[in-house]
Formats: sequence, structure tokens, C-alpha cells
Amino acid sequence: MTTITHRTENIAVPPTLRAGSALMAIAGLGFIGYAVIFFIRNFTGAFLELGIGPNQVDVGRDQIREFSLPLYHYIAHLHIAVSGFIAATGLATAGLAWYGVRRAQLWAYVTAIAAPVLGLVVALPAHYPYHLDTLGHLGLIYLATALFIVGALLALKPLLKSPRSHT
Repeated sequence: MTTITHRTENIAVPPTLRAGSALMAIAGLGFIGYAVIFFIRNFTGAFLELGIGPNQVDVGRDQIREFSLPLYHYIAHLHIAVSGFIAATGLATAGLAWYGVRRAQLWAYVTAIAAPVLGLVVALPAHYPYHLDTLGHLGLIYLATALFIVGALLALKPLLKSPRSHT
């Protein structure tokens, strides 16, 4: 039988690493918050995503449902799925930042950055050609991303100096 032990280290965490990892984790929680809004709007009269209105989509929930119930169900399932993936990315990012980056684990830092970057690189470009890039729609994501970048930059230097980042 294999025994897994958990050890805690009483090594001081540099203030910028603590602040940076906290900002990264808060941004991850911000992604979860956005996902919750996204999810709730699917089941309310709003239906369309946050910040998307008649200037971007000239029909609403009722018109889509009247036009094609299967299309309406398809859009609803996409809202639910996307909100789940946004929330999952936020949870992974927050957990990696709080429990890994804070402990100067370089693998956690790299993974905490890679997860949301992958999501944003895939999702954001599709917003611009279709004029779905409203501040009301993407503003919260931009804010969480900016907060995340500040945290990642704060954490980087002390993380690279830490002997724990090389283990």
C-alpha cells in the first residue's frame, strides 16, 4: 500500500507573492461570478448574454423560441455548457493560485495562467467580427483578466527566486 503524506512548510511567503497569488485567485472567483450570471440569464427573461441587446441581436427569447424550438434549446444548452466551462476554469485558476502559486510552485503558476489564457484565446476573437464585443458583455471578463495579469506579474519575480519553484 502506498502512503501519501502531506507536509506543511513554515517558510515565509514574500508579500508580493502572497498579494499576486491572492489577486490571481480573486480573478478566478471573478470568472466564476461571470459564469453564474451567464447561467442565470439563460433561465430568465433576459436569455441573451450579459451586455448583448437589440443592437447586437435583433430578436429575443420569445422570437427565437417561436422561430424554432430546437434552435432555442440548442442556444440554451450552449449557454449552460459555456457557463460551466467558464466556472470550471475559474475554479481551477483560483485553486491553483491560492494553493500552488502561493507556495511558489512554478507548475501551478504556469497552469494557472495557461487555463484562462487558452479559454480567452479561443473565445474572445469570435466576439469582434460579429460586433459582440460590447463593454457590457466583455467588461467583467476584461476586469477579471486585468486583475489576474496584475497578480501574475506581482507573483512572477518572487516565484522565480524561490527555491521551491524548482522542485
